[in-house]
Amino acid sequence: MTRREARDSAFILIFEKEINGFDTDLNLEIAEECDEIKINDYTKEVFCGVYNNLTAIDEIISKYSVSWNIKRISKVALAVLRLAIFEIKYLDSVPVSVSINEAVEIAKKYSTKEDSVFINGILSSVAKENNE
Repeated sequence: MTRREARDSAFILIFEKEINGFDTDLNLEIAEECDEIKINDYTKEVFCGVYNNLTAIDEIISKYSVSWNIKRISKVALAVLRLAIFEIKYLDSVPVSVSINEAVEIAKKYSTKEDSVFINGILSSVAKENNE
């Protein structure tokens, strides 16, 4: 499984959790049983990492989503942002530019052009703050 595929699977898990509200362990268990998405260690690390750091990640999203309450952001865009911000803030092994590019590509695949532009803007601001 490529890193891109693992990231895509993590996005799907994050999105599903927002929709179904199950805890992370149950989401992983269901995904593994259904065998509809591939899950590897990276997928689990990102998925669990997002929810272990959710408050801090959502504070970052709120800080940069000027005039947008986090509850108004689409579930797809929110899942993409959470994934990318986790990678940027907590995974030194992933270059920031890769996280941003992959997030925009996921948004293009699963959402609208407007969401991909919005996501790119937020993540660019996060990267600037981190001097990346």
